[in-house]
Amino acid sequence: MIKKHKFTEKKFVSMLNKYNYNLHLGDIVAGTIFHLENQGCLVDIGTHIAGYLPHGEALLYNKPNSTFINLNNQITRDFFILAYQKHSQQILLSIKRLDYIRAWKRIKQLYIEDIILDAPIININKGGIITYIEGLQGFIPKSHLAHDSEFYSNQQKIKCQLLMIDEKSNKLILSNKRAMLALTKDKFKIDLIVEGKIIAIKKYGVFIEINNIIGLLHISEIGYEYIDNLDNLFTIGNYIKVKIIHIDTKQGRLSVTKKGLV
Repeated sequence: MIKKHKFTEKKFVSMLNKYNYNLHLGDIVAGTIFHLENQGCLVDIGTHIAGYLPHGEALLYNKPNSTFINLNNQITRDFFILAYQKHSQQILLSIKRLDYIRAWKRIKQLYIEDIILDAPIININKGGIITYIEGLQGFIPKSHLAHDSEFYSNQQKIKCQLLMIDEKSNKLILSNKRAMLALTKDKFKIDLIVEGKIIAIKKYGVFIEINNIIGLLHISEIGYEYIDNLDNLFTIGNYIKVKIIHIDTKQGRLSVTKKGLV
């Protein structure tokens, strides 16, 4: 394990000025790996002081069976100056931090453009699906899946859109429902009468699947009379006609009504 020493940027600059080097903490420099070690590798960055890349700073996302063997002698690429190790007089480098910065830049662009992604399914749990976007871990909550979790168990990828991003907490929340609605948005419009399959009945309303998109028929939109028990009116698996009254493109869902329909 690499032991880090507190070393201010002022001291770092002072040390580099001694050798007339114009480098700073946080700079991106080109370097060539010239020696592999058990815990990392030495990198020539064109200074009198050697650069050192620990294993833990080599990869942003450690995929199963991935190893440090991806980096070999004579590889030249960019590195991020992370710190200075005074005891060994080495400049601590990172590929992980550089890839992290570039990943967030790309993610912000994907978020702004609202791109539909084919994200890999890494793990499925009770809460939803874990995936990776640009090497960073993301999460698709169960409430934002168009189908039950079991539906995705035999799939390698899932279509989704970024729902919320927070670089400070390194949090990515995505939605499969949003992506599915965006792909089929031409099939839906306000006041359109459609037929859907009842998939769930709750105290507050009925959930209906309409062209693979979930719609909520709220209890207040069923009729004009008081309803004591929705189970007396609806049966899971049956098909009913409803009218679309709201399209929530952000959450990827529809609101429907039966009022005015026979």
